[in-house]
Order: sequence, then structure tokens, then C-alpha cells
Amino acid sequence: MKLCFLVEEQYRHDGMPVEVIRQLTSWGHRVDVLRPGSSLVPVSEAVRKGSHDAWVLKTVSGGPGLTLLEAAAAVGLTTVNDARAIRGVRDKALAAAIGRSHGLPVPLTYAVARWETLSEIPEADYPLVVKPADGSLGRGVHLVSSPIRLKEMGAKLAGEGVLIAQPYVPNSGTDLKVYCVGGELYATERCSPLHPGRTIPERRVELSTEVARIAVEVGQVYGLDLYGVDVLLGPDGPVVVDVNDFPSFRRVPDAPARVARAVLKLARDGGAASPPAAVVTSLHAARTPAQMPAAVGESL
Repeated sequence: MKLCFLVEEQYRHDGMPVEVIRQLTSWGHRVDVLRPGSSLVPVSEAVRKGSHDAWVLKTVSGGPGLTLLEAAAAVGLTTVNDARAIRGVRDKALAAAIGRSHGLPVPLTYAVARWETLSEIPEADYPLVVKPADGSLGRGVHLVSSPIRLKEMGAKLAGEGVLIAQPYVPNSGTDLKVYCVGGELYATERCSPLHPGRTIPERRVELSTEVARIAVEVGQVYGLDLYGVDVLLGPDGPVVVDVNDFPSFRRVPDAPARVARAVLKLARDGGAASPPAAVVTSLHAARTPAQMPAAVGESL
């Protein structure tokens, strides 16, 4: 097959997608790599019907890669993930609205164009988690304890563009990262960036049936095939705090080969996932760490 990967400079040496590209090439597939953030891209030539079997996006949130992916979709090319689905989760305000409207356990979310407007949020909703609506990789995530603290942080928030704010969900200080690849679910636990004083080793963990069900619903609601879900285990149950298209898949066993196979299947199927398979595999994805070997390999 002939595939095109859109890769920002930030991910040029990252295991995802470098190892996936290497795996696909070793299997005899042709992979072209475009770097939309640093290269002159002849859009009218690159994006044309029949140019590639599928286009795959791995770019920073808000980068130019998504526009190119949408251009490919507009002329009928298969994209991984679906370009509209990616747009739906890259904008975190939009993602929150979509998730809550479909019954996902997403926190109440405020969106503002100017940080000063956050002062209108009721004091009863504090502490708040405030972050850019187009943020990624934990950039610009702040825990704001009170309205007074909000004013003190104004200078930090001023240059972040559109912001979202959500009431803080009390938790143990760890984030649960759930990854979906090829219809199977995997989970890892790591320290929350909001709790820098807490130190726990990142590790694979057992995935409960409840969290597995939520993770499958996330894929169905947003129309994603390869994705990650950030889950907090709050006092009232699991809460979805972020959704990522084409995440790192850290600690997923044999991740490059699994992701490569999933990309090929989606390319053959025209980008359509198989929800029944995802539902079935989620029920047996609750495995112990001992049953989950091999972390993702190092990048080039």
C-alpha cells in the first residue's frame, strides 16, 4: 500500500510515528512523509484523488497538518483518523460539548476567549483546572485554587488563546491513560501534572470493565479508530478529562506493529472502524500488568 504520514517537526524523532513508519516500510509498503510545519508542501499535487491509500496525521494541536488532512478527505482520500473526528477532539471546548451531549462522564466545562472572563465562574466551582482549548502534551494546564489565585495567574493565562476551565475532580494524583488500537484497549497509570509532588512509576494497570465500556463509547461518540482517553477515578466514578487522536500508545505491547496493522486495516476498509470488535475486545482487555509485555520501542 502507499501511505502518507503528516508529521510535525516536534514528532520527527518520536517513537510514534517513527517506529510505525519503519514497521510499515519493513513490510514492503511505501510511506511518504510530509512535514507541514517546516516544509513547502505542493498541496495541489500532494492532495489529489488516488495519490495514496490513506493519510495519517501526527501533528501538534492547532498545527497545519490537520488542514492538509481535511484537504485529503475533501477529495475523497481515506484518512486515519477521520478528519472530522480529529477536529472534534482537537478543540477541547467542542470535545466537551460533544461528550456531555452524548452522556459521557465529562466535567462541566467553561470556554472563554479572554482569561479575565473566567472571573465570572462561581466560587463554588473552585478549584478549577484551566488549560488551552487547543493544548496538547500537558501544555498550559493549571490548577487554580481560588478567584484570588486566578487573578495572580493572569499573566500566564493571557497568551494562551481560548481557554477552557473545569471543576477539579478529587483524585489520587494519578492519571489513567487508556489506549485503543486495533479494537483492543490498554491502560497505563502515571503521575498527574497537577500533582508534581507525587512520585509513582509509570506502569501498565488492569483495566476495569466500567472504564473499558467508557473508552469504547468514547471511540463511538467521537468517531475515532486510533485514540487515547485520559480518565480520572473520582469520588463519583470515572471521569473523562481528555481525548487524543493518535496518542503515544506508551507501554502498549508491541505498539509499532499493532498501530501499523491498524493503519493498514483502516486504509483497506476506507477508514471505517469495527465497533463490534472493539466492544468484544474491551471485555477481555482487563488483564494484569504481567500479561502486558514490551513497551514501545525507541525512535530513530
